[in-house]
Amino acid sequence: MELCTASWSCAPRAGSVHSGMELCIPGWVRAPRDGAVHGRMGSCTPGWSCAWRDGAVHGELELCTPGWVRAPRDGAVHSGMELCTPGWVRAPRDGAVHGGMELGTAGWVRARWGGPARPAEGPAELPALGGPRGPGRAERTAVPPPRGGFGRGAAPRVTGGGGGGGDMDAEQDGGGRRGKRAGPGAGAAAAEAAEEAAAERGGRRRRRSSRPAAEAQGTTVLHEAVSYSPQPLPARQFDTSTTEPVSFFLSGLEELLAWQPTSNDDFNVAATPLAKRQPPLHAKRPRTLVCHDMRGGYLEDRFIQGSATRNPYVFYHWRYIDIFVYFSHHTVTIPPVCWTNAAHRNGVPVLGTFIAEWTEGEKLCEAFLAGGPEAYRAVSQQLARVARHYRFDGWLVNLESKLSEAAARNLPLFLRHLTAEVHGAVPGGLVLWYDSVVRSGELRWQNELNEQNRVFFDACDGLFVNYNWKEEQLERSRGLAGQRLTDVYFGIDVFGRGDVLGGGFDSDKPLSLIRKHGFSAAIFAPGWVYEHLGEQDFLQNENKFWGLLAAYLPTHSICTLPFGTSFSLGMGTGRFAAGQEEEAGPWYDLSAQEIQPLYAEREGELSTGCCLRDAWRGGSSLMVRGTVPAGEERAAVRLFSFRVQAPPKLFLTLLYKLEAPHHDEVTVSLQLSTQPSGTRRAGSPHPPTLPPAEPDARHEPRLLPAPPPGLAELLRGCDRRSHGWTGRCYELDLQDCSLRDLSLLVSRHQASPQDTRFACLLGEVQVLDAASLVGSPPRVLHVSASQLWWQEGPDAELLSLSLTLRWSYPPGRARGFRVRCEGARCRGGRPRPGPPQLLGLAHGCLYRAVGLAVPRPTGRQPCRLELLVEPVPSDGLPVAPEHWGRLLLVYSEPAGNAS
Repeated sequence: MELCTASWSCAPRAGSVHSGMELCIPGWVRAPRDGAVHGRMGSCTPGWSCAWRDGAVHGELELCTPGWVRAPRDGAVHSGMELCTPGWVRAPRDGAVHGGMELGTAGWVRARWGGPARPAEGPAELPALGGPRGPGRAERTAVPPPRGGFGRGAAPRVTGGGGGGGDMDAEQDGGGRRGKRAGPGAGAAAAEAAEEAAAERGGRRRRRSSRPAAEAQGTTVLHEAVSYSPQPLPARQFDTSTTEPVSFFLSGLEELLAWQPTSNDDFNVAATPLAKRQPPLHAKRPRTLVCHDMRGGYLEDRFIQGSATRNPYVFYHWRYIDIFVYFSHHTVTIPPVCWTNAAHRNGVPVLGTFIAEWTEGEKLCEAFLAGGPEAYRAVSQQLARVARHYRFDGWLVNLESKLSEAAARNLPLFLRHLTAEVHGAVPGGLVLWYDSVVRSGELRWQNELNEQNRVFFDACDGLFVNYNWKEEQLERSRGLAGQRLTDVYFGIDVFGRGDVLGGGFDSDKPLSLIRKHGFSAAIFAPGWVYEHLGEQDFLQNENKFWGLLAAYLPTHSICTLPFGTSFSLGMGTGRFAAGQEEEAGPWYDLSAQEIQPLYAEREGELSTGCCLRDAWRGGSSLMVRGTVPAGEERAAVRLFSFRVQAPPKLFLTLLYKLEAPHHDEVTVSLQLSTQPSGTRRAGSPHPPTLPPAEPDARHEPRLLPAPPPGLAELLRGCDRRSHGWTGRCYELDLQDCSLRDLSLLVSRHQASPQDTRFACLLGEVQVLDAASLVGSPPRVLHVSASQLWWQEGPDAELLSLSLTLRWSYPPGRARGFRVRCEGARCRGGRPRPGPPQLLGLAHGCLYRAVGLAVPRPTGRQPCRLELLVEPVPSDGLPVAPEHWGRLLLVYSEPAGNAS
């Protein structure tokens, strides 16, 4: 930077004008020097602005002599750069050569600076400072990660180790900046060659340095000085006491219109895309909508990374429903991200709620509906942007307030504009209108589709009809609905409030009438099971409630491979891995819920349900209880429906545990049914009470005594029958057919004239395309840390640390990530023995570790804490540690405290 005019400072132009800058003289950009921050520039000493060597501007640096940048004189190294010899900057050597660096003096690496910028991965870089230093080439150096909401002064120093050259092109899903990472092998060789050459030129012996074992290839190294300065995070996105990320809503139009996405929103962005399934939502068959309304919403489900909640409410009958609505009485209800992840994994779209009620609602509606089109268009555009950013699928609009004539006139226009905006922003997006206001603006629930509310139905994707209807209103609505019969959702209030049919365990009565007339159904507040009957026997009561409705609920089929599930509900009394409990205590995290089966029930013959006391992975397994009837050899239990083209070869895996008293009388296996390719079944309507047509073929896959290497690793623990679990791998060759049903087959060892009871826990089922198992999994890349928060620990020798980790991994390749900690050590101490500690599960490429107890550094001896990111791939196969992401945090006392 150099002063160009009295109130402006100039920086070398990077090919474009950056935020807050204007063109100054050819090749330069400038920003006002008025003491305020403009774009990414900050004011320092009079006449100068400050910049890191990497081109980004940070307010803690100041220009010292022409052509140099320096860090605040606090004894710490910031960004890893110090003054070396004229024309060079240097950073402590970590055994690897970083982008644009060469070996300088012993134990250091150095980089030229000055001259034009060159293209680089990651954030765009401005050229390094030129001027009196003369020409030179700007090489790339490590870019510090963003500090997020903490606004800490000087950024920590970040260096990077290896990461394969090909992997550097992986899609960046983490969203954060990262430390530079050198490729394995080639980078180390280049470092040694450069050091040899420098030694020969200088007439000195090359000094070898050993690379610390912890700083392995692929490890990002972060140097941090402990700071106890207040580090506020926005209360909207983070819990004010723990800094855990939380879900949130928007109150009022002002908050909606002022909303802008920031990096602090990243935890609230759904990580799971909407899975495909058959029949699709637009198929002309009656649909089932569930509207979740529980105690005002945003309870334990607001904690994005889960909570230690005992006996929480969960929903898991996803195979039976088409749409999920998260309802609350806040103006803009953004669905907690855990619900969106769980629903999307099971192929169900999720809607938020835009609501205005009573007197305050009248004021709100007048504010955006009574004026010109600019107001309601601004609201509809923002609602569409919110849905797109947080990756849910649309809105239920519920305006339960009297409207003025002008507002009523604009309401259909608003709905039509909102629907168009959502369709444009969200693939497959939906906007539904709740039956409340009529076309005159009066608040009068119609309990049917009629001429009073048809104008709103015509302006959007569907009508959610109020609950106090009678069968004659169903009959009248048929004529007006026309071809859009399935876009009319007649409401069922499970609490049975008002003059309604059914409710509670009698909710099948109104549902049967709705289906009789061909309409869709909107089941409101099925949490009645939990709220009214209590949490103690919730899972049994939940299965009973949905079992009574099952005859009227068309199911859905999976249409993608690979397929795998551990049946976990996203909660438990402990957390299991490979059949053993790795963490005791209750937990609740709906984002960790896996694909759920068809919960089959045949009274007296068969029941399926959740088992919390034992699991293969996660928090629960699937308990299947039933009977092999007298005279029969076996019984089949249908678990999943498929509609997917079969590959030439399939591998199937089954992890199970037979329970006493008849575990030695039966065996279990898998059965897969198929139908010839091109047979039309998906979307073909049939009465829900009739069984589907018989499949064309049933296959019992061949048992593989020696599975392929990846699957053998997965089943290794089961081969030893550890913890009572048994693993089986099967192979099946197919041709010109599509998969239809996957069933559990329970067979008797010998015929018997009596019924044989069985009880079997299913821990995991997988259906894999054999061709997809070729090749190694991708690496976790670019692990970075930000938003560090240090506090005094529980005793004098410990500190408490919270920080946000980000990384990158190809989208769609992982079910999630296990974040682990090797344990901190100081003064050369040994790491904690045993496997790395599990900190938690991440469902996207970021995780906030909260309240880590780490040893306090003393004197000038830093401490080291290693954090690991283990991917859990979609095919469920184990990933070798060399493909994990690693971050080594080297932390020390503040310079002023060191002795």
